[in-house]
Amino acid sequence: MDVVMSFSWVGVMLLIGVLLRAFIKPLGEILMPACVIAGLIGFVFLNSISPDTEAALGVSADGCGSIVGTFFTFAFISMGLTNVPKTEGVNASKEVFKGSIGMGCVWNILYTIQPFVGYGLLLIIGGLFSMAPEYGLTIPFGFDHGPGQAATFGALMETNGLVDAKQVALTFAVIGFLLAFGVGVPIAKYGLKKGLASYPKDIDKSIKVGLFKKEEQKEVAGMNTTYNGNIDSLAFCVALTGLCYVICMPIGDALMATNNQFLQIFGSMQFFIGMIVAWIVRFLMNKLNIKQYHDDGLQTRITGFTTDFMITAAFMSIQLSIIGKWLIPIIILALAAGLVTFVICLFFASRIGGYFDFERFLGLWGTATGTCPSGIALIRIVDPELKTTAASEIGSMNTVMMVDSILVPLLISYAAHGIELSTIVIWFAAIAGGSLLLSVFTGNVNRKATFNLFKGEKYIDNLESK
Repeated sequence: MDVVMSFSWVGVMLLIGVLLRAFIKPLGEILMPACVIAGLIGFVFLNSISPDTEAALGVSADGCGSIVGTFFTFAFISMGLTNVPKTEGVNASKEVFKGSIGMGCVWNILYTIQPFVGYGLLLIIGGLFSMAPEYGLTIPFGFDHGPGQAATFGALMETNGLVDAKQVALTFAVIGFLLAFGVGVPIAKYGLKKGLASYPKDIDKSIKVGLFKKEEQKEVAGMNTTYNGNIDSLAFCVALTGLCYVICMPIGDALMATNNQFLQIFGSMQFFIGMIVAWIVRFLMNKLNIKQYHDDGLQTRITGFTTDFMITAAFMSIQLSIIGKWLIPIIILALAAGLVTFVICLFFASRIGGYFDFERFLGLWGTATGTCPSGIALIRIVDPELKTTAASEIGSMNTVMMVDSILVPLLISYAAHGIELSTIVIWFAAIAGGSLLLSVFTGNVNRKATFNLFKGEKYIDNLESK
């Protein structure tokens, strides 16, 4: 019941977000998604009421956290069930490969740089606030993993002697979300205006408000592929999503039950396992000619629905304790890490050489400061129908990102004084260098950029995947 009521309250917050977007003009002008508005309101709401009030209302941060985990997996399963979009003159499979490898390698590089930005700055200013430099190593837990992993890995650091590391990591996660959307949303709007997006639209009043009038409601949400007296077409799509979920969960549980740390971490990535299962199901449906009874348009609506609820619930699942004297250094560290992240994301994403590099930049920025869902949410601003391959690439790039699974234990071990800093430096440098070499070897670091963000120009002649 707790999860059901929490789900319903997430829905209430989304409705409030829709209303605020419609009636508060500045929110519409910057194209702030209703799910982000709702998430911020929900975050303030849940962190302002007492535990007794939470119990009376039937809503809790834990319940919202359960929604995040489940819908996170559902969103990637839904993308896996949807056929790769076809664009005239574009090799979609090649685009997915380029984007997945390119963005995954950049994420690896960022993961190895962000903690040392925090560590280095705290060596300089940490003494002024009695904050040890080890706290800076928690930045990637909040930026690259999001609130769930920030709480988990931060708690492990606490267990190993770094007091209040969990709250510090969670605070980085909150600031990361604000950076993801505070910077990403205006850039997305700018990209639409300047034609950097692959499917630019005129930003008229309805788009700013976020609601279409009756005469503007021309695009259908999906096709009826089944007889409603038998099963509703939407129910059929949801049922297929549920089938993949039922298959992927025990696979993940079995992997986590092994004694191999690598397999355990892979098993914890239920969303990625779910996407692989969905790819297999989609492949079989296409081969058996069953896919004709499944509508990609409706399946895309499921992806959008789960993403909206997931983003809002993610904000509402974050609980912050008072961090007092460390608030200023945490903000300084987050802004510095954010600036470095932005520069690296822009440089590499614009040189992948594919048709959808601008969308990849938005997705990579959102993922490297928030979570995969925040990256998808930014992509949806410029690609609401998910016609590009960028959103699905965020799921498949986890294949490359898995190499960073060995870095988390190293950071935790160093916090417990179990290993020397030089050991971490060697491992991190090896993974950063290896990721850069892989990206170069696979042709994902081109000399010429495909777009210039500051000039607002897109360079079609520089595309490498014609």
